[in-house]
Amino acid sequence: MTTKKPPPSDLPTHSFPSISAFEAFLDREHNVAPGIYLKLAKKASGIPSISAAAAVEVALCFGWIDGRANAFNDDYWLVRYTPRRAKSLWSQKNVSTVQRLLSEGRMRPAGIAVVEAAKKDGRWERAYAGAATMAVPDDLATALASVPAAATFFEGLNKTARYSVLWRLQTVSLQSRAKRIETTLQMLVEGTWPGAAEQGKDGKSGSKSRAGSNVRIEKPSVNHRSTSPPGKRTTPPPLRDDEAKRPRRTGLRPRLPHC
Repeated sequence: MTTKKPPPSDLPTHSFPSISAFEAFLDREHNVAPGIYLKLAKKASGIPSISAAAAVEVALCFGWIDGRANAFNDDYWLVRYTPRRAKSLWSQKNVSTVQRLLSEGRMRPAGIAVVEAAKKDGRWERAYAGAATMAVPDDLATALASVPAAATFFEGLNKTARYSVLWRLQTVSLQSRAKRIETTLQMLVEGTWPGAAEQGKDGKSGSKSRAGSNVRIEKPSVNHRSTSPPGKRTTPPPLRDDEAKRPRRTGLRPRLPHC
C-alpha cells in the first residue's frame, strides 16, 4: 500500500511525464512562477516521468536550479525547483552541463542571462568542485603547514567535514579569501570547523578534542580516549533502595540514608 505524505504548501506541486512537458511548462512560467515542487517518479513505480538528470538540464536552460530531493511517498521523490537567485553559487558540474547545452543549442535566453551574470561577477570562474574531486588548494595547504595544530585536526576530519571546510574557501570571493583562511585556521585549532553546527556531529572517526585556543600553538593537546567498549557504562548504575540499605560485608551495620 502506498504511504501518502502531504506536499509542502509554499509552492505548487507538478509532475511531468517527459522532457518536452517540463520544457513547455518552463517556457510559459519560468519568468513568472516563484518555483515548484517537482514530483519525480521512482523507477520501480512504472509511472512515466522525466528523470532527475533530465529535469536538471531543462531547469538550467531556463535559468532555474534544483534543490535537495526528498522522499514523498512510495512512488515519487519531491524536488524543489526555483529560479536561480542573483548571487547563487555555481558547481563545476553545472558549469560543464551548461557548456554542453550551449553547444547543443538548447539554452534559452533566460538561462543564458544568468550564465552571463555569473561570468560578469566572477561566480562562473569560482564554480566549486564536488566532494569527490575537491582538493586542498595551495594557499590553504601553505597556511596549514605553518600551524601544526590546525593541520593535525584537519587531517583527522572525515570527508564530510573536510568538504565543508574546502567548499567555504572555494566559494568565497578573492578579496575575502585570505580572511576566510585565517578564520578557518583559528576554528581548526579550537577543535571545530565551518559548518560543524549544521552537521551536528564531531566530524572525526574518534572523539573530538580541542587542539588549543591560539593559532600560534605548535602542538595539539593529546586526545585522551576512553578504553571502555562502545556502549558500555562508564559509571555504575544508581543503587536500588534495597541495595542502599544492604550491608557491604557480613557483620557491618546497614548504611543509613543521608538526611
